[in-house]
Amino acid sequence: QVQLVESGGGSVQAGGSLRLSCAASGYSACTGWFRQAPGKEREGVATIYSSDFSTNYADSVKGRFTISRDNAENTVYLQMNRVKPEDTAMYYCAASSDLSCRAFAYWGQGTQVTVSS
Repeated sequence: QVQLVESGGGSVQAGGSLRLSCAASGYSACTGWFRQAPGKEREGVATIYSSDFSTNYADSVKGRFTISRDNAENTVYLQMNRVKPEDTAMYYCAASSDLSCRAFAYWGQGTQVTVSS
């Protein structure tokens, strides 16, 4: 069982930056950030492996967002730069024990990000 706690959400103007944090109670093979806007389906934003720090990003955030992790602190970060109003959503951190990084069994409560134009 891995417990996840997100923090760092808030309101920011378009073009600004925000950094989200996800503190985990234990180790997981892969951690991801997901988001869900009102009336829309949840979408994957970025994932990172614990073993080699390899990453994957959704096309919509490539070049703007950076996922990173501190294994010593069991914390994963999402640096959000040049944010856009369409980045407004509830952001969730999720952990996977699956090496394919596709089945996320553990989820945080989410942190709200609101981008104003």
